Amino acid sequence: MLRIANCSGFYGDRLSAAREMVEGGPIDVLTGDWLAELTMLILAGNRLKGRPGYAPTFLRQLEQVLGTCLERGIKVVSNAGGLDPAGCAGAVAELAGRLGLPVKVAHVTGDDLSGHDLDGAPNLDTGERLPAAPLTANAYLGGRPIAAALSAGADVVVTGRVTDAALVTGPGIWRYGWRPGDHDALAGSVVAGHVIECGCQATGGNYAFFGEVPDLAHCGFPLVELESDGSSVITKHPGTGGLVSVGTVTAQLLYEIASPRYPGPDVVARFDTIRLEQQGPDRVRISGVRGEAPPDTLKVAVNYVGGYRNTMTMVLTGLEIEAKARLAQEAIWSRVPRESFDRVDVELTPLGATAPQPDAAPLTGTALLRVTVMDADRKKAGRAFSSAVVETGLASYPGFYGLTPPGDASPYGVYWPTLVPAETVRARVWLDGRELDGPEPAGTEPARLEPGERAPGGLEPGRRTHGEREPGGLEPGRGTHGDRAARTALGTIMGARSGDKGGNANLGVWVRTAEQFAWLSGHLTVERLRELLPATAGLEIDRFDLPNLHALNFVVHGLLGRGVAASPRLDAQAKALGEELRARHADIPRSLL
Repeated sequence: MLRIANCSGFYGDRLSAAREMVEGGPIDVLTGDWLAELTMLILAGNRLKGRPGYAPTFLRQLEQVLGTCLERGIKVVSNAGGLDPAGCAGAVAELAGRLGLPVKVAHVTGDDLSGHDLDGAPNLDTGERLPAAPLTANAYLGGRPIAAALSAGADVVVTGRVTDAALVTGPGIWRYGWRPGDHDALAGSVVAGHVIECGCQATGGNYAFFGEVPDLAHCGFPLVELESDGSSVITKHPGTGGLVSVGTVTAQLLYEIASPRYPGPDVVARFDTIRLEQQGPDRVRISGVRGEAPPDTLKVAVNYVGGYRNTMTMVLTGLEIEAKARLAQEAIWSRVPRESFDRVDVELTPLGATAPQPDAAPLTGTALLRVTVMDADRKKAGRAFSSAVVETGLASYPGFYGLTPPGDASPYGVYWPTLVPAETVRARVWLDGRELDGPEPAGTEPARLEPGERAPGGLEPGRRTHGEREPGGLEPGRGTHGDRAARTALGTIMGARSGDKGGNANLGVWVRTAEQFAWLSGHLTVERLRELLPATAGLEIDRFDLPNLHALNFVVHGLLGRGVAASPRLDAQAKALGEELRARHADIPRSLL
């Protein structure tokens, strides 16, 4: 088997993780994910300020383990190259020279499409046309360039924007020689890569049933034992905290996905074919994954500067919360007219009950009022707005105080997903500054659509949008034996994980048994979700069913506006949306409790 370890789930993750994974037990490949949609924008800002366009924290981790990796033959594969993989590879070579270590360093380019003609490129989610020049534009490359670099003898491979799963698929292609038509094996590696890409989220981090996770404070990072047929075992090093269970793996499988058909540049992985099995303590086997030929397009992440934004947050306490919020806004807009801004967003977030109760907790009867303005004019969105809010301080609601001092506006970026023909993107692989022959094309033919199915972003199998009941599902409030229901929180039986996909929010939920799933699939319709989560009312919602995982996945279109960097929501990445849903009550059959 091929043991592939993860040591980073995002730019800013635990710096000691690389050393922990190298020293904690046998591994063959050390990987790390440093890139996200927001990270590309952060790196672009760094580059404009004369700082590196890659993730310097990768070098700090590598310095701790490079000698040991070379001694043990451990390969290092990372997407920390960001917007400047060549610069990152050069920094790795410089680090190795300083340490006196002979290292072969490869890097992958070709993802940067900023020089391509993307004028008017359609948004993958909304169909709108790109309105401004891109600040960054990067195609999601696959695993074959990584495999080519490893096959040429690279010890360290640095990439720019590749799919997160490519960090596992690439080494799998290298070790097992998978051809483009080996769809099932490739799909299995994609699923394994998706599970470990976010670090400790696969080993009990951010887990709904966190009370089941031992020693979470010292949570171990995940590793995958990848086999030649694409099946795998998710585990972690012995003696580390955390938990690898069917539940923790299911939670991560549902993270930031949409349809059961998970498209990528190497293969389309069918998440509705995944089988999970608890093989032993902290060992979950993944098998049965089916794959299809990849689409003939590649996804491109575009970022552009959308304008300037400013947010002021006020605290409301005690009685008449909503009336106080109205009064606060009237006072603000009397000084700076609301209609003078390109966009205004007002969010009232209760921190407890909306009115004080006997023996109430300290935060009961407290809410946050966040007012965000966006405009192309920096001055208008800057102190002209924030000072106007402060000026209301002695002429507003009782108990007025704010959490933000008056400040200037800051630029914000807009994330714009689009597609380009795969044939127009050429991955290039470099080893110690010398370009290698190009990697083998990923696919032999484009993915075929099933009857009634649209291309990525469109209608696909398993989608439900009108709150209809799953065939064979149970009536709300009834159990498998007609038993009586108990009014309790959905989170009593249901786990959830949520996150961002551009301007959309992904909300995956799961239960542990087939009986619970039969009830949940009938109860949690799209319309019921809108009732339980008022912020989703009026938005398009897709529901996808994954009975093999006892899970449902919802995609809430437009909840995050123009993406994380532009979202005015307090929870800009929808990380807590799942926990908000778990706290809602339902009549759950007692037999399911």
